[in-house]
Amino acid sequence: MKFLFLLLTVLLCFGAAHSQIPRGVVKESLTIESKILKKDVNYTIYLPSDYETSNRRYPVVYLLHGYGDSDVGWVQYGEASLFADEAIAKRIIPPMILVMPDAGVSWFINNYNNSVRYEDFFFEEFIPFIESNYRIRTKKRFRGIAGLSMGGYGAILYSIKHPEMFSACAAFSAAIWTPEEYKNMPDKRWKHWQSVLYGKNLTGSDRVTPHLLSNNPIELIQNSDLKGIKTVRMYIDCGDDDFLYKGNSTFHIALRDLGVPHEYRVRDGRHSWTYWRSVLPEGLKFIGDSFRLK
Repeated sequence: MKFLFLLLTVLLCFGAAHSQIPRGVVKESLTIESKILKKDVNYTIYLPSDYETSNRRYPVVYLLHGYGDSDVGWVQYGEASLFADEAIAKRIIPPMILVMPDAGVSWFINNYNNSVRYEDFFFEEFIPFIESNYRIRTKKRFRGIAGLSMGGYGAILYSIKHPEMFSACAAFSAAIWTPEEYKNMPDKRWKHWQSVLYGKNLTGSDRVTPHLLSNNPIELIQNSDLKGIKTVRMYIDCGDDDFLYKGNSTFHIALRDLGVPHEYRVRDGRHSWTYWRSVLPEGLKFIGDSFRLK
């Protein structure tokens, strides 16, 4: 009986401590009307627990989803709101807003014939809309970006092409391929993933078009203003069993060779939500630390 009483006491104390964590609010599948994309675009937003009771402005992280997912992926499968609640309560990260836009399978870029201009939408319509409708600190130092797989690619690409916009980037299992991998990519995979982005019915070397190179982080970093890129703190993480290991490691080597400071992690794991849930807390901490820097 004493043992049962002690066990019950411990469980009650644990439950009470757990319930005391303030919970933020998640609003799923809200919409913005896009003139550039000619349609409504969904987004999900996480607001920290004190958002409704304060009048302060918050730093923001744009959290990008993977291929085949949507704006709710990071909340439904990644448990991003739970991680944020706990990290904020423990003061591991500062209170922040997480914004998760739906990009479909656009890869977050403008495609080769401009029939889909997602990058233009993101910077010309989406960020201005979010930062005018929510209490967000709008300076670069308070704006971060992160993502997994396709979203990790988007986060890195945006950090290279728009370094004036972000203070930090965290990319998990980023969908980066070397030009050589594009040349040798099976036709079925090219048709399914890449043809709508870079051109249909392309094979071999013909796939490596100027448009592809202008949206390839490995190539783009070689011809970009490194002074601007060095102002973005960058965190790159990819599992040792991930099929995207070559692109991530090649990008890391390119950054090292060019003297661009960054953090690079290879951990045990593969391309899965189990892996991404394990890395998200570290990624949010990395970005949150940037918000605290002077």
